[in-house]
Amino acid sequence: MDETARFGRATALAWSTGGRHAGLAVALLLLAIVGTVTRPGTFATTDNLVSVLGLAATIGVITVGMTFVIVGGGIDLSVGAVMALASVWATTLATQAYGPAVMVLCALLVGTGAGLLNGLLVAYGRMVPFIATLAMLVAARGLAQRLSDRRTQLLRPENGAIESLATTRVLGLPLLVYLFAAVAVAGWLLLNRTTFGRRTFAVGGNPEAARLAGIDVRRHTLLLYALSGLCCGIAAIIIMARTTTGSSTHGDLYELDAIAAVIIGGTLLTGGRGTLVGSLLGLLVFTVITDLFILNGLDTSDQLIAKGAIIIAAVLLQRRGLAART
Repeated sequence: MDETARFGRATALAWSTGGRHAGLAVALLLLAIVGTVTRPGTFATTDNLVSVLGLAATIGVITVGMTFVIVGGGIDLSVGAVMALASVWATTLATQAYGPAVMVLCALLVGTGAGLLNGLLVAYGRMVPFIATLAMLVAARGLAQRLSDRRTQLLRPENGAIESLATTRVLGLPLLVYLFAAVAVAGWLLLNRTTFGRRTFAVGGNPEAARLAGIDVRRHTLLLYALSGLCCGIAAIIIMARTTTGSSTHGDLYELDAIAAVIIGGTLLTGGRGTLVGSLLGLLVFTVITDLFILNGLDTSDQLIAKGAIIIAAVLLQRRGLAART
């Protein structure tokens, strides 16, 4: 009996928030060891670290918004396409003529507008989030292709202020990494220290109970998708700074990476439970894995297979953890 009780306590600890975070931290450490052993002269370098953080910054901002949506009981498949649309719209010649401030505002408005449309379809149109955001994925990607005529649009020299986010370094790190950190901190505070965050957990856990408690569930759902769209707009600014381009091909499969990071971080797909810290740790695990595949010259198809396997394993482990708790 004592042994059974100890096993139960150990299982509860392993599936607790702290246990999941510790497990992800250990996974990151093991990946770092693998990278150092397999690519000793390449992995553990400042340039590679900056490259990893730059990639993590782009997907990470999207992951922040995705965490809110999934905790709130939804899902957003359109994030990569919305980011691409925002980058294309912001880099059209007409927009660039007004300078970097207008370009930034354009990217934010396009992203937020697409998120609001997703929210309207889900919250007020009563569409299934999977279908609504899948439709937005297709439409946003198509509109981005129409606006750019399927061409990559370059930043003009007079708009170098955006590029400076990637080229200007403070304490060895590009400004875009600090932008990502600011978004992550703001997201953590919003989710864990505000009424908005508490309502997000309530809506995701039990929408009917949340409604009876006086929460406007439809309005809150609308705001969650708008927040996700805003994060896509910020990510578009980061991708423009990193690549100096706007392109309809930006963000391909970013929705896969963001959703995978959130799941690996311990957020329930059914909503109502999750942590932003876990999502960001999951993001770093995925980003380092991608970096290791690239450094070791493995094919991109192998990367996709590995990511798919990791997602399946994470969902199965999540279900096992829920069963262990009950």
